[in-house]
Amino acid sequence: MRVSRIVDLSVPVGPGTVVYPGDPVPRFEVHSTVAEHGFNLLDVHLGSQSGTHVDAPYHFEETGLRIDAVPLTRFLGPAVVVEATALPARGALTWDLVGPVADRIAPGTVVLLRTGWSRHYGSPAYFDHPYLDADCCRRLLDLGVRTIGIDAINIDETPDDDHPGAGFPVHHLVAAVDGVIAENLTNLGAVDWADPFVMLLPVAFVGADGAPVRAVAVRFDAP
Repeated sequence: MRVSRIVDLSVPVGPGTVVYPGDPVPRFEVHSTVAEHGFNLLDVHLGSQSGTHVDAPYHFEETGLRIDAVPLTRFLGPAVVVEATALPARGALTWDLVGPVADRIAPGTVVLLRTGWSRHYGSPAYFDHPYLDADCCRRLLDLGVRTIGIDAINIDETPDDDHPGAGFPVHHLVAAVDGVIAENLTNLGAVDWADPFVMLLPVAFVGADGAPVRAVAVRFDAP
């Protein structure tokens, strides 16, 4: 097998990174320079949920696995992209959108929800994203799925003054089965071939609720 294509599914991390309301804003400070010290080194401050990241079960469950204890098999595998770009702002992604690809979903499949909302990254509209319906999530988990990603800041509805939200049901459902969630994915539209292999390997932050990832989709072809 050979790698014939790699698609970057990650947003850059830096001072301009969009964060969930109230989360730490990434901050980079120069610690050392070539001119003064002989090498360049940054002092990096950021939240565990910065940029494209994965949530460990501990993010919403006090006794859940922390990011450095989650099996690495949760962070990579064959992927199925669910097309949901027709959803409106704050629209619920229900099973009728998963149905067309349900026969390709099995234990170990990474399910990627393509809402197209990454096009709003950096604007207020980004927080009015579509979200995964809890009943749809249950059906995915019943099929053995333990890794779900979305091209939005939150797999659940993000609450605000006008939309109180529903208490993050999908986060709790996935955490209850030791699954993981990837958020702030981007560029899912470029994954336009059958049977992509996706890697969402996080930084092994000790005891943390999640960590940033460099998410990629890989196409393997026969040599």
